[in-house]
Amino acid sequence: MPFHADPTRRRTVLRAGLAAVTLGAGLAQPALAQGDAWPNRPITVVVTYPPGGGADIMARLLAPKLGEALGQNVIIDNRPGAGGQIGGAFVAKSKPDGYTLMFDASSFAVNPSLYPKLPYDGAKAFVPIGVTAMFPNVVLVNPQFPAKNIGELVAAAKAKKGAVAYASSGNGSAQHLAGALFEQAAKVDMVHVPYKGGGPALNDVIGGQVPLFFGNLASTQAHVQSGKLRPLAVTSAKRSALLPDVPTLEEAGVKGAEVYEWNALYAPAGTPAPILAKLADALQKALQSPEVSQRIVQLGGEVQKTTPEQARRFVDDQVTKWAKVIKSGGISVE
Repeated sequence: MPFHADPTRRRTVLRAGLAAVTLGAGLAQPALAQGDAWPNRPITVVVTYPPGGGADIMARLLAPKLGEALGQNVIIDNRPGAGGQIGGAFVAKSKPDGYTLMFDASSFAVNPSLYPKLPYDGAKAFVPIGVTAMFPNVVLVNPQFPAKNIGELVAAAKAKKGAVAYASSGNGSAQHLAGALFEQAAKVDMVHVPYKGGGPALNDVIGGQVPLFFGNLASTQAHVQSGKLRPLAVTSAKRSALLPDVPTLEEAGVKGAEVYEWNALYAPAGTPAPILAKLADALQKALQSPEVSQRIVQLGGEVQKTTPEQARRFVDDQVTKWAKVIKSGGISVE
């Protein structure tokens, strides 16, 4: 007997069909949330450093444009401490739904070698959305220091072991690692003088207590312009538009010491691919806006155009690079 001739069976089949439709709608809801429905509320970007620092400045520069591209407010939440570990641990434990992101500095690639017991595995806990900008360092000396170029600096350092000292904001800091890489590339042995912060270190170089500093171009530009510091070279692959007369380290004869400070935006691992794609697209739109791109150039940086996969390869390469430098230099934070 055909099923439509049996009212009882027909009702049973209809109930089953309605149940299947209801269940199907329920299963489809998360998929919609991952795609068309996202984002439907504000997004929080956790900055792993304090307000006013380089990472914070970049994050706050990008946030309004990210919000425009995504159609939601982007809120900055500073969670500094332990070289980015405090904020990193918070984001690593966050729900991977695209509403909590991390904005970190180049220390992200250094920490795995400096801290053997990180509260997360950076390679597994996060997905890079994109590298935002790269800022070269400048090899800087006090104007009273005799060396007028990199060749003379290297000669002074080779003349006597420990004859040249360089200041940094602390063991394992960006300035320390840049100095260590320079030592290894130039085959010199210098004295590292760690301070409790970049401000005190820079002040003592300006004051003549320590002759040498590997500084971020953005934060030292004013001191160069005022004549308080003399630039010997930039650590980028090509000359900086802000210092067109200053050679690169490679031009000055030191190869293999290319260094940048950089920032990147990350999502917790497990964030759905459609959301990552939207975030990556929004980030590129923000970076290409005149307000953002022009400000980055003014700070001496170079805007980056990276896909999540390109960003992942870049971060992995940086982790490998600094692991070698840290191991060769016997560097620790203790």
